[in-house]
Amino acid sequence: MGVDRLDDEDYPAMTMGQAAELLEVQPAFLRSLDAAGVLTPVRSGGGHRRYSRRQLVLATRMRALFDEGLTLDAASRIVALEDELSAARARIAELEAHLAGHNGDG
Repeated sequence: MGVDRLDDEDYPAMTMGQAAELLEVQPAFLRSLDAAGVLTPVRSGGGHRRYSRRQLVLATRMRALFDEGLTLDAASRIVALEDELSAARARIAELEAHLAGHNGDG
Protein backbone atom coordinates (compact mmCIF):
# COMPACT_ATOMS: atom_id res chain seq x y z
CA MET A 1 0.00 0.00 0.00
CA GLY A 2 1.38 3.39 -0.95
CA VAL A 3 1.25 6.23 1.56
CA ASP A 4 -0.42 8.39 -1.10
CA ARG A 5 -3.61 6.32 -0.66
CA LEU A 6 -4.06 8.00 2.73
CA ASP A 7 -4.93 11.20 0.84
CA ASP A 8 -7.84 9.45 -0.88
CA GLU A 9 -11.00 10.63 0.89
CA ASP A 10 -12.58 7.21 0.34
CA TYR A 11 -9.67 5.15 1.70
CA PRO A 12 -10.75 3.37 4.92
CA ALA A 13 -7.74 4.31 7.05
CA MET A 14 -9.25 4.89 10.49
CA THR A 15 -10.36 2.38 13.09
CA MET A 16 -13.61 2.87 14.97
CA GLY A 17 -11.71 3.90 18.10
CA GLN A 18 -9.67 6.47 16.20
CA ALA A 19 -12.76 7.80 14.42
CA ALA A 20 -14.75 8.06 17.66
CA GLU A 21 -11.90 9.88 19.39
CA LEU A 22 -11.42 12.28 16.50
CA LEU A 23 -15.14 13.06 16.29
CA GLU A 24 -15.52 13.16 20.08
CA VAL A 25 -18.32 10.59 20.03
CA GLN A 26 -18.79 7.19 21.58
CA PRO A 27 -18.12 4.15 19.38
CA ALA A 28 -21.79 3.26 19.91
CA PHE A 29 -22.73 6.35 17.87
CA LEU A 30 -20.73 5.05 14.90
CA ARG A 31 -22.18 1.56 15.35
CA SER A 32 -25.70 3.05 15.32
CA LEU A 33 -25.01 4.82 12.01
CA ASP A 34 -23.73 1.53 10.60
CA ALA A 35 -26.77 -0.40 11.88
CA ALA A 36 -29.10 2.19 10.36
CA GLY A 37 -27.33 1.93 7.00
CA VAL A 38 -26.27 5.59 7.08
CA LEU A 39 -22.57 4.67 7.09
CA THR A 40 -21.19 1.43 5.75
CA PRO A 41 -17.60 1.19 6.91
CA VAL A 42 -15.24 -1.25 5.25
CA ARG A 43 -14.50 -4.32 7.35
CA SER A 44 -10.91 -5.41 7.90
CA GLY A 45 -9.90 -9.05 7.55
CA GLY A 46 -10.64 -9.45 11.25
CA GLY A 47 -14.09 -7.85 10.91
CA HIS A 48 -13.18 -4.48 12.41
CA ARG A 49 -14.77 -1.34 11.02
CA ARG A 50 -12.56 1.08 9.07
CA TYR A 51 -13.67 4.60 8.21
CA SER A 52 -12.69 6.94 5.39
CA ARG A 53 -12.44 10.72 5.57
CA ARG A 54 -15.67 11.01 3.58
CA GLN A 55 -17.45 8.84 6.14
CA LEU A 56 -16.06 10.90 9.01
CA VAL A 57 -17.44 14.06 7.37
CA LEU A 58 -20.83 12.36 7.07
CA ALA A 59 -20.72 11.22 10.71
CA THR A 60 -19.84 14.77 11.77
CA ARG A 61 -22.83 16.14 9.85
CA MET A 62 -25.12 13.50 11.38
CA ARG A 63 -23.86 14.38 14.85
CA ALA A 64 -24.57 18.07 14.27
CA LEU A 65 -28.11 17.27 13.15
CA PHE A 66 -28.65 15.05 16.21
CA ASP A 67 -27.38 17.87 18.40
CA GLU A 68 -30.06 20.08 16.81
CA GLY A 69 -32.68 17.56 17.98
CA LEU A 70 -33.37 15.69 14.75
CA THR A 71 -34.08 11.98 14.73
CA LEU A 72 -31.87 9.49 12.90
CA ASP A 73 -34.43 9.18 10.10
CA ALA A 74 -34.79 12.95 9.67
CA ALA A 75 -31.02 13.53 9.81
CA SER A 76 -30.32 10.80 7.25
CA ARG A 77 -32.97 12.25 4.90
CA ILE A 78 -31.43 15.71 5.19
CA VAL A 79 -27.95 14.37 4.48
CA ALA A 80 -29.23 12.39 1.47
CA LEU A 81 -30.99 15.48 0.10
CA GLU A 82 -27.86 17.60 0.64
CA ASP A 83 -25.85 15.02 -1.30
CA GLU A 84 -28.38 15.02 -4.15
CA LEU A 85 -28.35 18.82 -4.27
CA SER A 86 -24.56 18.90 -4.37
CA ALA A 87 -24.50 16.36 -7.20
CA ALA A 88 -27.16 18.32 -9.11
CA ARG A 89 -25.20 21.56 -8.73
CA ALA A 90 -22.03 19.86 -9.96
CA ARG A 91 -23.91 18.47 -12.99
CA ILE A 92 -25.41 21.89 -13.77
CA ALA A 93 -21.95 23.48 -13.63
CA GLU A 94 -20.62 20.75 -15.94
CA LEU A 95 -23.46 21.29 -18.43
CA GLU A 96 -23.07 25.07 -18.32
CA ALA A 97 -19.34 24.72 -19.03
CA HIS A 98 -20.08 22.35 -21.92
CA LEU A 99 -22.69 24.73 -23.31
CA ALA A 100 -20.36 27.72 -22.98
CA GLY A 101 -17.70 25.79 -24.91
CA HIS A 102 -20.11 25.06 -27.73
CA ASN A 103 -21.41 28.64 -27.91
CA GLY A 104 -17.86 29.89 -28.51
CA ASP A 105 -17.48 27.66 -31.59
CA GLY A 106 -19.99 29.33 -33.84
